[in-house]
Amino acid sequence: MTGVELMLWARLRRRQLLGFKFRRQASIGPYVADFACLSQRLIVEVDGPAHDFMQVHDRVRTAWFCANGYREFRVSASDALRDRDAVLDGIALLLVPLPGPSGRTSP
Repeated sequence: MTGVELMLWARLRRRQLLGFKFRRQASIGPYVADFACLSQRLIVEVDGPAHDFMQVHDRVRTAWFCANGYREFRVSASDALRDRDAVLDGIALLLVPLPGPSGRTSP
């Protein structure tokens, strides 16, 4: 993990963000997500400078996640360094109960 990823992981691990469990370097299908909250089907990706050269790969990967029921939150490493709390707030906004089979939100 990069330094930025370690910094975010320090705040995501041990259910520190609204009690949700995150995994780091989570294998999902043919990809490895930087962080994943599997119960909410949320992928968090931290894009460093290397992603500037991987735009096509990233679009294919995002399409695969979406086609398989995942949502993806992408943040640049520089934004995460500049304002970690704002990034965590953005992630928290996506951690809402998903509708269950009956259409009602699950607890």
